[in-house]
Amino acid sequence: MSKQFYLASILNPKIDSFQINLILGPSSVNKPLHLQSMKTRLLSPIVFALIFSLSLASCSQKLDTEGLNIENWKEDRYGCKGLRIQDIGELERIKNNFLGASNQALIKTFGRPDRVELVDKSQSFFFYFLEASPENCEGVESEKEPLKVLFRMNAISKVSEITITDLNP
Repeated sequence: MSKQFYLASILNPKIDSFQINLILGPSSVNKPLHLQSMKTRLLSPIVFALIFSLSLASCSQKLDTEGLNIENWKEDRYGCKGLRIQDIGELERIKNNFLGASNQALIKTFGRPDRVELVDKSQSFFFYFLEASPENCEGVESEKEPLKVLFRMNAISKVSEITITDLNP
């Protein structure tokens, strides 16, 4: 008889093992109290380590952009200054390196997107304009859509596709 069952039966003589199972769980009647507390003491560091490792994994870092001039990229919001288009060759070469990156890593690397478009509940697009956008840059008049980089984000906010195009999704 466990200490918990013994204490419960002293407090209420009519209590039986079925009621103890309902209150304390089925494993509580058969295991001594000291084994349960030891299991709890062993479990708490494991839970802490798991939570700590998940929090470290969720922290994102800047992505490796190799020869891309990120300072120019961040300075050229909406492509108005024409600095981003200078690195289009390098961007074409390394764009697949960004597949699987998180949305936070993209923001830390390239800065806040020029536009974010939610397509449905499971995917979104980050837009970075390479050419000047008439709707966001003064003195720019153009009949065609500007060239832009589209990062397609999947349901878990990871990059699933990178496209350089003048078309909208």
